[in-house]
This record gives sequence, C-alpha cells and structure tokens, in this order.
Amino acid sequence: MRVFLIEPYYTGSHKAWADGWKASSRHDVHLLTMEGRFWKWRMHGGPVTLAHQALEIAAQAGRPDVIVASSMLDLATFLGLAGSQLGSPPSLLYMHENQLTYPLSPRTRGEDLSYGFVNWRSMVAADRILFNSRYHEDAFFGAVGPFLKNFPDYRQLHLIDRVRDKTAVIGVGIPIRTPGQTPSLPPLVLWNQRWEYDKDPIGMFEMLYAVDDQGMNFRLALTGENFRQTPTEFEVAKQHFGDRIIQFGYADAHRYERLVSEADIVVSTANHEFFGVGVAEATAARAFPVLPRRLSYPELLPEQIHPACLYETADQAVALLAAALTNPQHRSTITDIAGPSLERFAWPIIGEAYDEVVDHLAGT
Repeated sequence: MRVFLIEPYYTGSHKAWADGWKASSRHDVHLLTMEGRFWKWRMHGGPVTLAHQALEIAAQAGRPDVIVASSMLDLATFLGLAGSQLGSPPSLLYMHENQLTYPLSPRTRGEDLSYGFVNWRSMVAADRILFNSRYHEDAFFGAVGPFLKNFPDYRQLHLIDRVRDKTAVIGVGIPIRTPGQTPSLPPLVLWNQRWEYDKDPIGMFEMLYAVDDQGMNFRLALTGENFRQTPTEFEVAKQHFGDRIIQFGYADAHRYERLVSEADIVVSTANHEFFGVGVAEATAARAFPVLPRRLSYPELLPEQIHPACLYETADQAVALLAAALTNPQHRSTITDIAGPSLERFAWPIIGEAYDEVVDHLAGT
C-alpha cells in the first residue's frame, strides 16, 4: 500500500516520528517534508507547497492509498488543493501536538486563534485522528469548546463529539537502545529537552544546584535543540558546573545515542509535554526518571513506581533526585521496572499499530 506521510516541520521529534514510521512500516511510505523552521509559516504556507510536492510524487510513483499528516499541516487546505487530483484517498491526522493548549511564549504578545483553528479544521477534515497520549487527547477536547466560543457565530460546537468519535491514542515510537552505564564514574544526569521556556530549564537548574549544595557528585549532559541565543541560565550553569558538563548543546545522532545509553538519570521540569519522546527514550535505556506528576508523564510509567519517580513540588524533586544519585541499588530496582515498561513504544510495535490503522482506513 502506498502512503504519503506529510510533515511540514521536519526536525526534532517531528522528524524522528516521520522517519521512524517510514522505517518500521510494511507499507510503501513516501515522506513529504519541509525544513523544520518558521513554524507559523509552515502552518499557513505549507499546504500549498506540499500539495504541489504531492502531485509531483504521485506523477512519478503513483497516487497514494492513504494520506497521513502531522498536526503541523493544514490538512483541510491540502485536501482542497490536491485531494481530488490524488484520487481522494482517506486521510489520517496524527496529533503530535496542538496549538490550542500549547503554552504561549513570554515573548509572544497576545493570542492568535488562527493556529488553533488550523488544527480544528484539519481534524474536521480528517477521516481518522490519532493522539500521542491520553493526556493530550483529554487536554485538547477540554479546550476546544471554550476555544470555539471565541468566535461570533456558527461556532461548530455540534461537531466536537463527531470529531472525538474519530480519535484514538497511539504513542510515539522510540528506538530501544542498549544500556551503557559505567558504575565506576559519577552518575550521569541527562536533560534532553528543548532549551525553551515551556521545558522550564530554570527549574531544572535549581534542582541540580540544590543537590550540588548537598555535596552530591554527578556528571551532566545538557542536550536538546536551541532556537535562540544561549539562554542566560545555561551560561550560568556552564560556569558553575564546569567540566562536570560532558555535553553542552545539541548532540548529533551518534553522540546523542551514546549519551542516552550512558545516562543514569533523566530529569524533566517541563510545564508542557504532549508525550515525552526524550524521557521515554532515556527511560527505556535504563535511566532513572525524575519527572513532574503532571502532563503525559504519569501514563508513561507503571503506577507502582510513581512515588519513586514523580514529584509535585520542588522539594520533592530534589529528594527524588538525591535518592537516585546516592543509592545505585535504588536506581537499579526502579529502572528494572521502568525500562521494560517503555519497550511497549518500540518502533516495531508502534509501527505495526500505525499500519493497522492505515489498513482499516484503506479498507484492506
């Protein structure tokens, strides 16, 4: 079966999702992508560029049996431009994220409803919709009613239940890496998220400063993409921790894979997370997770280890991290439970789950 998989924002977790699906699918998957930058322009201009790209690929490889689109695509516009010429194939929308519940940047002035409406009309147009976590699905449908009430009339509230009936939850696939921790070295703490406000790096550094003040020894890897000048809090931390920082900034694929495999502990202080790809990857590789008891994190981990891994306050976060740093046996006990549980997101498993949805859409 021929699948056109469309990702206008082809970088980071979006790229990993698209590449992972293509590599693990038993179908003939063609990627239609644009560079992962200028996200607002991708949502507005992307469907025009990608519609022409789709028609060119169809002329060479044949029409698609199914169209799969990420939530960064204005699917309704894309289908209006190219759908009939592609043979009107059924469409699947994957909600990797959404713009209704994505937190506004402190640098953003006001609120632009147009991007949330791109998501909404894409969902109305899609034949099937997948969310990457139950938290994400619930958050979106909790917000969409109040969102639509912002508009003056014809608010489409009657469509909400119809749209929700088209949805299901399948997580993001992750690679399963062989653990490579070195017991003779100080524990390696990994922070593998974007260097942005919604991941709360200031809170993360405050946690690390607190355990450092208690005299605990550790190494630190600060990976993740940074789309602006190095934030001040990172420069301060670089001076404070010095050569204990073994990675400062974006790591290429080979280096990142090694750091994930070697990490003893993975931490998050995120105020926003729809799934948590980086945390899931590191936890599957036997890193001990220290995470907020909110967002998508509770559903990632078995409930029996929530008290050891999930915190509600900054003091609790410090206590959980300190316990993980000072007690290797405690780390091992928890990671022996957490690691295998995350293997349910291994790409061969998730890829097959995606393919089954595609098969059903295509009527095969």
